[in-house]
Amino acid sequence: MTSFADDDEDSARPKSLRLYLPGPVTTDPRVRQAMARDWGVWDAEFRALTERVRKYILKVAGVEQTHGCVLVQGSGSFGVEAMVQTFLPRDGRLLIPVNGKYGERIVSICEKLGRDHVVLHFPQGEAVDPVAVDKALAADTAITHAILVHCETSAGTINPLEEIARIIKARGRKVLIDAVSTFGAFDLDAKRLGYDALATSPNKCFEGVPGCAIVVAPVEVLRGATGNAQSHSLDLADQWSQFEATGQWRFTPPTFVMAALGEALRLHEAEGGSAARLDRYRRNHQALADAMEGQGFVPLVPRAEQAPVVISYRDPADPCFDFGRFYTGLRDLGFMIYPGHLTEIPTFRVACIGALNPQDMRDVADAIRQVCNEMGITDFAPAPLL
Repeated sequence: MTSFADDDEDSARPKSLRLYLPGPVTTDPRVRQAMARDWGVWDAEFRALTERVRKYILKVAGVEQTHGCVLVQGSGSFGVEAMVQTFLPRDGRLLIPVNGKYGERIVSICEKLGRDHVVLHFPQGEAVDPVAVDKALAADTAITHAILVHCETSAGTINPLEEIARIIKARGRKVLIDAVSTFGAFDLDAKRLGYDALATSPNKCFEGVPGCAIVVAPVEVLRGATGNAQSHSLDLADQWSQFEATGQWRFTPPTFVMAALGEALRLHEAEGGSAARLDRYRRNHQALADAMEGQGFVPLVPRAEQAPVVISYRDPADPCFDFGRFYTGLRDLGFMIYPGHLTEIPTFRVACIGALNPQDMRDVADAIRQVCNEMGITDFAPAPLL
């Protein structure tokens, strides 16, 4: 009979792990401590916490007066799905540039919702081409909206959001943004980008914990979106109306997640906001890239095109390399990376975001070398591309 108390395998693992994941990320101890108490969901104190969170997110977006912030239970992908079905009218047509797994996920969302869409494919590891987006919009006048994944974390590619948003608006179409892995660090000023909606998550650049999604949209767009959603639970227009009327969630909220997010946002502000956080992530990125490339690892995406969020490294060609052993060896040393491949070319990913600093990046690079050496690998070069 299985017993949690007698799980010898778990007890042998490190008591703490540094997460090198593009979400969930390593959190500050103060964020974890914020979850140490219970909350009454209809209590005025919890409503006040929700309101503080919503107001601060609008401050980060640069639109405290003209936009609304909607919180919804679930992961960042719940927010993206809620955004698509709430802000894409049922007779609308969505252009989806795809250069990785998260673009593919939006395609799947549209397919299952039965929403009309057009897919514009790009190779994994290559940024979306603004010229191709412009041509697609010019060729299909039925397209009403276009969505872009700002950072395609499956490969570590940053897409040229500002240029593409300008093109979409110039063509008279509406802009939707998947900024799940970038909002809270990158400058995504809503007035400059002019989006109809942006979806993000607390457990990426805000360094909170997973369990809710965040969507920002202009008030007039929220008011005009009534009736679009096909899901009762993911109807952002309905939830926004409830927040505005009562300050309450429609359904039981993730109380511990919100408590953690409240503290994470306090730390975000204390650090200096998005600009300071991006500066730390860029220093993390440089430290990781220098250490890994110095050891002979080859990134999937050239450094100049990488986002300071996550780097995908091509697997060593040495036949002794076994990803399962590699992952487990790192975990046993206290370092956790994503446990699998998300690209057609075999790669492993190491994230730069979370409550980490440049020394943490050098530490994981050292651990990666150590684990590879223990597998009998000293040459980390990948196989030639065909």
